[in-house]
Amino acid sequence: MTKSQRPQLTARMLTQEAVSFEAMIEHRFVRDIEADSLPAPVFDRYLLIEGAFVETAIAIFGYAVARSEDLADRRKLIASLDALANQQMPYFEMAYEMRGLSPDPDLQSDPRVAAFRDGMLDIARHGSFAEILTAMFAAEWMYWTWCRRAAQASISDPMLADWVGLHADAGFAAQAQWLRDRLDRLGHDMDDAAQDAAVTVFGHVQRLEIAFHDAAYGPDQSEISAP
Repeated sequence: MTKSQRPQLTARMLTQEAVSFEAMIEHRFVRDIEADSLPAPVFDRYLLIEGAFVETAIAIFGYAVARSEDLADRRKLIASLDALANQQMPYFEMAYEMRGLSPDPDLQSDPRVAAFRDGMLDIARHGSFAEILTAMFAAEWMYWTWCRRAAQASISDPMLADWVGLHADAGFAAQAQWLRDRLDRLGHDMDDAAQDAAVTVFGHVQRLEIAFHDAAYGPDQSEISAP
């Protein structure tokens, strides 16, 4: 198959890793939100681990800026860094104050949380520019996909509704779509081995995300959904 005959790179990712992607967008965490039955302690734990990861994401985007050789890419990534630091982080800071949450080192050391954090940083430190963008795309396309759907549900916790809304709004959609389009342009010039490596990264990130969201339910996954 010639390069011109190959499917778009992101279409390959979503097709070849359909099982892992579907498992994440249908995760118990997602289903509980859509059913308005996510237990408050689960959301609190999620806020703590996700808020800490957003700080890690700032570092990941920084690696992408350093790897990029295109000024337009750098400008876009710098804008994304600004959104992480000055839009998403203030949400978590407000949420922690309003819900009386404080950092929990034991939660951050949960192997599932640490594997996601360290796995994403490893891709950023050692991967190609395309692989770093793939890791970002894997996370952001996943969130945008299910949050678009969840935003149509009735969510009684206003802070949870706001969090879903952050990932369903036009700004987040534009970011996810830019990652998709940029990867597809990069993919056009990749050889088969480089494309295969990117698809592998996409699936790896989905599986890390699944375990990361499992961790919100506690060490033994025994948190019972609210009626």
